[in-house]
Amino acid sequence: MPRTTDGDGTPVPQRLLAAATRLFADRGYDRTSVQEIVEAAGVTKGALYHYFGSKDDLLHEVYARVLRVQQERLDAFADADEPVEKRLRDAAADVVVTTIENLDDAMIFFRSMHHLGPEKSKQVRAARRHYHERFRALIEEGQEAGVFSTATPADLVVDYHFGSVHHLSTWYRPDGTLSPQQVADHLADLLLRALRP
Repeated sequence: MPRTTDGDGTPVPQRLLAAATRLFADRGYDRTSVQEIVEAAGVTKGALYHYFGSKDDLLHEVYARVLRVQQERLDAFADADEPVEKRLRDAAADVVVTTIENLDDAMIFFRSMHHLGPEKSKQVRAARRHYHERFRALIEEGQEAGVFSTATPADLVVDYHFGSVHHLSTWYRPDGTLSPQQVADHLADLLLRALRP
């Protein structure tokens, strides 16, 4: 059985994911070998296959772990005892911040997810659809309550916001003039302005 942690206590699966994320972001998924991943993580191929089964599984987990966090956070915002406008703004800003905090993962997703096998690809699409549906439900709740305009269909509003989020990895730079929270606040404000009655 492979060791579950290294000398500093970092679990092997986390080491493998960190190494894979770094290599996939730097070189691309298709130009990164399993051998390079295990060498960077300081483990054996046996350890990788014990925890992930394949390079495809690693690619899936790189994105799925971020989406899981974002879904948990969206659910918490959506279920909060707050006015719908505040819940939507918090959710809209949060997805920007969590995407920027995981920029390599986002870049890998948009560059490499076409490499996923059919079953993993289906899982990712279903998880993203669930996230977008929950986000859209907040917009629809506000529209039904008369807080948000109904002039633009909720689906289009969702596409508008996530189009911005999905392009963060192409232009956001940590050493730029705006912090992650400032970018998040601007984009959330743009979304709410678009929904004003």
